[in-house]
Amino acid sequence: MKRTERDLIGEVQVPAEAYYGVHTQRALDNFHISGIKINSFPEFIKAMAYVKWAAAAANRKVGILDSDIANAIIEACKKIIAGGYINEFPSDMLQGGAGTSTNMNVNEVIANIALESMGFQKGEYQHCSPYDHVNLSQSTNDAYPTGVKLGVLFYNKHLTEALQKLIDAFHAKGREFSKVMTMGRTHLQDAVPLRLGQTFEAWAATLEKELKSVNNAADQCLEINMGATAVGTGLNAAPGYDKACTEMLAEITGLKFREADNLVEATSNTGSFVAYSGAMKQLAVKLSKICNDLRLLASGPRCGLFEINLPPRQAGSSIMPGKVNPVIAEVTNQTCFRVIGNDLAVTLAGEAGQLQLNVMEPVMTYSMLESATLLTNAMTTLRVNCIEGITANEEHCKELVVGSVGIVTALNPHIGYNNSTALAQEALASGKSIYDLVLEKNILPKEQLDKIFSPENLLGEK
Repeated sequence: MKRTERDLIGEVQVPAEAYYGVHTQRALDNFHISGIKINSFPEFIKAMAYVKWAAAAANRKVGILDSDIANAIIEACKKIIAGGYINEFPSDMLQGGAGTSTNMNVNEVIANIALESMGFQKGEYQHCSPYDHVNLSQSTNDAYPTGVKLGVLFYNKHLTEALQKLIDAFHAKGREFSKVMTMGRTHLQDAVPLRLGQTFEAWAATLEKELKSVNNAADQCLEINMGATAVGTGLNAAPGYDKACTEMLAEITGLKFREADNLVEATSNTGSFVAYSGAMKQLAVKLSKICNDLRLLASGPRCGLFEINLPPRQAGSSIMPGKVNPVIAEVTNQTCFRVIGNDLAVTLAGEAGQLQLNVMEPVMTYSMLESATLLTNAMTTLRVNCIEGITANEEHCKELVVGSVGIVTALNPHIGYNNSTALAQEALASGKSIYDLVLEKNILPKEQLDKIFSPENLLGEK
């Protein structure tokens, strides 16, 4: 069964049971691009519904929207926010029109839900119109980016929760391995000793910096341009609507939204998206580097560093029996690569804005929401399937320190750099340990040497 709807181009047949309308159907016909639908990001749909709720309440407050229609719109928004009607948002995330297809998809679904609650049939828009009522005082150019910003804030909440749990897991391993002494490395060469726990604590510390960074970037999304309408002049928005809408959105979401000082500037400015994507990229770079380290430290078991054991998650080869690969670290690496690539797309799209609008916002939205989702999932997977189950090969780590030439650095203050260098060269040539060579050559008494090579001294502990 079909119903007929019309737009400026002509008539379109829409499935009779669909809550979306002609504009959404046009998008379905036109945009076969990513295969990723708007409903792949339910928190974004929820965000758009909050924006429409705030708009309806503001229009009612300033006296340009009938209370019965406003109330029906608001109740429809609440149903969508509660998780209903998710399949009514089938448009492709990648679309022309600066997000108009998404905005109208939301407008049409809300209008038809409202119509049913008012006792009318779908498509009887004279009673509740996607344009004249749901989209009243709005343009895609203020409603869509505001919905994107709220969506970013929703997804950032999930991301930062996953990140904090990962940080906590690294801290826990730091404490667990606080007595395990091993070798530090620079340039992939032996350097000086440190505790294995310090490596895990350092990873926690660097991720804590990224937690602050992504939250600071997300805070930029609290500045919105509702009431700007098409280019920032506020054409067709009632006096007082902009302030009322911003205040209402803050009230119903519990977030501290603020109206932009210059609505013309804000309508074409995608700087907050570039900043947030950049923060996620920075997190991805750090996370990938950590996974590189994990794979190196777990390499072996006989011919690698083998300082730690990653939990075995699946057989690693179709030809080599007994092989287990670091698959969780590897998939996290690959996720980070995708996030880094998405950031380039956001950067290029941010640069591609022209005059009073940036029409490339849909690809920015898709890239940011995908990155946030991927990072959230990857950090949870990394924590649960890898970090929490890591064990240390303590005796092997100790042997690495004792047999290392790197500990000769501790002798510098006592015998000088040149003498220490000569010892290091002889140790490498002979295969003897630095400790044995010092005693053999009577360079230092055993008591003093033991003190110099004590864990407390080697690790710089006072």
